[in-house]
Amino acid sequence: MSAAAEPVLRTTDLVAGYLPGVNILNGCTVEANQGDLIGIIGPNGAGKSTLLKAIFGQVKIRGGGVFLKGEEITSLKADRLVAKGVGMVPQNNNVFPSLSIEENLQMGVFQKPKAFAERFEFVTTLFPELRTRRRQRAGSLSGGERQMVAMSRALMMDPSVLLLDEPSAGLSPVRQDETFLRVSEINRAGVTVLMVEQNARRCLQICSRAYVLDQGKDAYTGTGRELLTDPRVIELYLGTLAADEDAKRARAGSAALPAE
Repeated sequence: MSAAAEPVLRTTDLVAGYLPGVNILNGCTVEANQGDLIGIIGPNGAGKSTLLKAIFGQVKIRGGGVFLKGEEITSLKADRLVAKGVGMVPQNNNVFPSLSIEENLQMGVFQKPKAFAERFEFVTTLFPELRTRRRQRAGSLSGGERQMVAMSRALMMDPSVLLLDEPSAGLSPVRQDETFLRVSEINRAGVTVLMVEQNARRCLQICSRAYVLDQGKDAYTGTGRELLTDPRVIELYLGTLAADEDAKRARAGSAALPAE
């Protein structure tokens, strides 16, 4: 019997934090195999975004390790991680607003400028709107359109793993649906995706597997469908998260009402 394939991305017992002596991750272990779309959900403060930042070398790792196709990449700088095939789309400030769409994509492939034409062809197959609007300044785009540019820029270096931090944050329900569809398309194109999401139910509906983080640890794992119907996850996490999402929508609706 042949040995199981090495995960594309693996973290083992990660301990990490921003301040000396204060850990946000407390032994977090996750795995992503080739072709996976992995969802990372959990309550606020669970360490979801910190996990992605630790993988991408942006948070001090004090214990455990990060491995890409069996090679240890713990605490490597972002430029080296990009060269090795790890792409990252942060939640905020994820485009260069003064540059055009095309210039943003050129920034994504600055380490291999000769590959621009080939990679531009690939990303505009996924996002055809970008081809016709390539000269438009990124700062003039809507939030959903900026997210599209940010994901495309991260894809320009042909990553084997794409890290997405809250891709639907701040978007309207329609734009959120579009974003989840785009993420699924990227995954079907052969890119392994690790996605942190506050919209837990929608995330679990599209992901192949998911992890529920709590207090910096992987508390539960399973397929998206399994976690959607797991009584423990529903009681401890999905109910709380759904209430948070309802409160956010209510606040947004109140803000849109005219003053009397």
